[in-house]
Amino acid sequence: MNKNLISLAVAGALSVAAFSASAEEAYEGSWYGLAGISALHPDSDLDADSSGVGGFVRAGKELSEHWDVQIGGGYAKSSEDTGIAGVGGKYKQTLLGVDALYMFSREKFRPFLLAGLGVAHNKVDYSNAGLTDDSKTSWMANVGIGAQYLITETFGLQADLRQVWSKADYKPAESNETIGNTYLNIGAIWRFGAPTKVAAATPVATEPAVVPAAAEPVGPAAPAFEKVTLASEVLFGFDKDVLKEEGKKKLDVDVVEKMKAHPEVELVLITGHTDFIGDAGYNQKLSERRASAVKKYLVSQGIAESRLHAVGKGESEAVVSPEGVRGKKLIEALQPNRRVVVEIEVQRAAE
Repeated sequence: MNKNLISLAVAGALSVAAFSASAEEAYEGSWYGLAGISALHPDSDLDADSSGVGGFVRAGKELSEHWDVQIGGGYAKSSEDTGIAGVGGKYKQTLLGVDALYMFSREKFRPFLLAGLGVAHNKVDYSNAGLTDDSKTSWMANVGIGAQYLITETFGLQADLRQVWSKADYKPAESNETIGNTYLNIGAIWRFGAPTKVAAATPVATEPAVVPAAAEPVGPAAPAFEKVTLASEVLFGFDKDVLKEEGKKKLDVDVVEKMKAHPEVELVLITGHTDFIGDAGYNQKLSERRASAVKKYLVSQGIAESRLHAVGKGESEAVVSPEGVRGKKLIEALQPNRRVVVEIEVQRAAE
């Protein structure tokens, strides 16, 4: 047994518990459910097969940009392997606990470290073995590594490898001893309860014109062309930042042709926007990637890169704030917020 690892599990779980109260006020992450299968490698002292199977169910909450908490339990079993003729039976372990996960990323791929505390019930049920076949309920501590991968905003996968320590009675001379089992867990994630940020949404503010030095006045009062607002659904696939053919054609007509026809437009601003469904950090980076994708396409069509300025605003500049709407109707209602806006930032004065 490695007592340092158990101490790490205890310290990690307690520190996150103390942190979560303040983090909850500053961060609005999703709740999620998690269920899957387990592969068990029991402690060699248990005289069980080197592999067993089981399953688990947990509930999780995204507490902050770097912390999750998961609560739940699991069950696994393995056949006896004492090497004694005529002996049979099972070793069974039931777990219930709380895990703290340190997330290294909020992108689609989310590696993490975990530490947790809880209770374990170990049952050694070997017949005709001359052993102390007994049940034992004790504390449980675990540490591990893993990763999540979000396939969509609402569905993903999680895998982790963890070491689990607890107490068990399994031999007359070694009852009430600490054992360490190794688990490989693989499961599916269902995210729900999107952050309720509707009340905090603000209308799009009109950005002031960028005014160069007095010797270089901004152009005429009338812009060479009007601001262009393109729906994200037209430009991109769901949760994607790769332009669709339909989106490229739209950009050709609405932006490329106009910029080529008006060389006096020295700089345009390309701004990506998202709705508030999902993680705020992820939405911010998605908006940046989409604005960058539009910029790269315009450059590929002969527009000088120096004339293009791309930024992402995430969910910060909503144009609609529906209330009392849920599910698919909410996604539809928030469509105006998912957009890319192209507008003139600097226009040379007419000669």
